[in-house]
Amino acid sequence: MEPEVTVTVPATTQRRKDARSLAPTPRWTRWTRWSRRWPEWAPAAAVTWCAVYAAVEAARAGKGTTLPFPLPAPYAALAQLILATLAVVAAAACWASRRLLGRPGRMAVGCALILTTPVFALGMTVLPIYFVPLASGSGLESATGLAHALLSTALTSCLVLVGLSYRRRLAGACPRCGHRHTGGHDAPLVHPDASTATRRTRTPAYLLMCGVLPWATAKTIWTLGGDALGITAERWQESNSGGSEMSKALASVGIDVTVLAAGLGFFLVAGLMYPWGQVFPRWTLVLSGRRVPRLLPLVPALLTAVGLSVYGVFLLVYAPLAALGVVPFPEPDPELGGTRSGTLWLAAFGGMAFGGLGFGLLTAARSYAARTRPICATATAPESPPTDTAGTEIPIESPRAEPPAYAGPVDQKSTAGLRPHRRSG
Repeated sequence: MEPEVTVTVPATTQRRKDARSLAPTPRWTRWTRWSRRWPEWAPAAAVTWCAVYAAVEAARAGKGTTLPFPLPAPYAALAQLILATLAVVAAAACWASRRLLGRPGRMAVGCALILTTPVFALGMTVLPIYFVPLASGSGLESATGLAHALLSTALTSCLVLVGLSYRRRLAGACPRCGHRHTGGHDAPLVHPDASTATRRTRTPAYLLMCGVLPWATAKTIWTLGGDALGITAERWQESNSGGSEMSKALASVGIDVTVLAAGLGFFLVAGLMYPWGQVFPRWTLVLSGRRVPRLLPLVPALLTAVGLSVYGVFLLVYAPLAALGVVPFPEPDPELGGTRSGTLWLAAFGGMAFGGLGFGLLTAARSYAARTRPICATATAPESPPTDTAGTEIPIESPRAEPPAYAGPVDQKSTAGLRPHRRSG
């Protein structure tokens, strides 16, 4: 019989094992801290994407690579060089936003971000054009164009984050949640309860979505075998004969794939305006009762709404100008046939559909962003103003002063990215 061997474990080793067993997962901890401190790393990420964007555009201009665009003419080499220069300007503005600047510097940074962000946002307006064929299985029209759209989307997102945090800092608010409070901005967020959008939001959103009806009606008539706007069902089916099997199966039951995509837009608008877009409803089974991540409906709504709104406004402006003879009249599509007047009505219906869906998504997304805006858990409740016996607030006059700076802890990383600006002389 073998003798028993007793091994003594040092107290320090045992305490380390207990601490490791009770500590949270390091990966989750790192991800949580990193996501909560996005105002600190957003400028560096924006500078990186600006550098990548400028390098790609300069390389395309040097090699003469054309970039397809939803217009007959692609980007010219000069336009690509201008985009690369604007990316460098945006990178300089993002890097300067980390410093404490004087009034001229703040105005320069603000103007640079305001002027460059819409330019890069135009590059992401073609995302719906690539999304619908990919979702229906029809294939990819241009890998180069899709890569440019995704690169523009990433760059625009970084610039929006930088501009948002920079504006909040200048206003003396928390760069993360946008509220005025003491403490750091790396604490958990407190989300408000689920609510319904006001009638002032729901009514214009519904009216804007009604703009899809004329366009969807014409598409449904063609799919069911009827004629509309001078275009016969046979010509319509021949033009769509190269689609995917899924689109053909949907067309066989009278459903056009683009009308189905518009129906998904209706669903997204409704989710943005009602409580089931903030808390998963019962029919989601496993997810029922859990909070919907705030960016889950906001990101697709905003990315889709920008492109649809721009394209819809263009068609709505073009159609009446063409009818008045100010701009050239549209020629009928050789594959579809039809008349010139029918083509003009088709452009007007398309403008109403794209513009209505885009602006409807923007209206609902704006309300959703305001109703679901969280606040840092370290925030203290602001003191309520004094009231008289009737419950009316008594205004308190105070001398004019500069807006207070963000009252975060100095020894933490909340102000690590801000460096003092040395003035000469």
